[in-house]
Amino acid sequence: MKRRHFLHTTGTAAGMAVFHNWQHHLYAASTKKLASDRIKLGPMGVEVSRLAMGTGTNGVGGSSNQTKKLGLNGMANLFRAAYDNGISFWDMADQYGTHPHAKEALKTVPREKVAILSKTHASTEKEMRADLDRFRREIGTDYIDIVLLHCMLEGNWPERKKGAMAVLAEAREKGIVRTHGTSCHTMEALKTAAATDWVQVDLARINPAGIAMDDKDPAKVIAVLKEMKSKGKGVIGMKILGAGRLRDKVDESLQFALSLNGVVDCFTIGSESREHMLDLTKKIPAASVRG
Repeated sequence: MKRRHFLHTTGTAAGMAVFHNWQHHLYAASTKKLASDRIKLGPMGVEVSRLAMGTGTNGVGGSSNQTKKLGLNGMANLFRAAYDNGISFWDMADQYGTHPHAKEALKTVPREKVAILSKTHASTEKEMRADLDRFRREIGTDYIDIVLLHCMLEGNWPERKKGAMAVLAEAREKGIVRTHGTSCHTMEALKTAAATDWVQVDLARINPAGIAMDDKDPAKVIAVLKEMKSKGKGVIGMKILGAGRLRDKVDESLQFALSLNGVVDCFTIGSESREHMLDLTKKIPAASVRG
């Protein structure tokens, strides 16, 4: 069975049925991929590690499962442990409340050695300028590598976000932000992101089971991501483990994400412990070549 047909079949099947006869050979690569591989992301070429340290598997209202479980020092220590193991891409958001945790970690991690991503709900110029100033104070940095408009839901989001978009473009020219884009949570918003030149990077939900994705059929999402890549945009995968619902299918989910060459550049997964983070760094190379 060819991968394209298998993807289409899994996308229309119910939930976990995709894993009953997982065909590893369809997704196996000939060269191992590592969590620490260096990736040049999007038109600005921001260097990131293949795996990002996620901080908001379930994040809302200024906190997340990570911050609640680990606290300030625990999360900062997890950032440091990730960095020590080659994971130099930190994925945060105002919504998760994780900026102070990164600031604490940066007391011992060189700022220029990590790529920091954060996300904003700002819509107007005033809101965006305030967020950029506050985000940098909270993180303790002069610049942020990647800033995304968080959780786009409507197809006309550029109309509602044009003020924030103008400020981010200006901030990129001044070196305050290195690149900008969106995270999307509907197919309509994702298609708009693919068609919008302003979007340089997109954070896209993708896994083989269609869980917590913009469409239940992975093939339909992949088609839009291919369009993004054809236009030179960077694509970061998220919900690789289905917001935690695929924790018992880690190997298959990782192999699927790693097989998306030319579609997904890198991906973020939220660990809640040093052990979980280290387990991912071990499983990624094994999953990439498992046949």
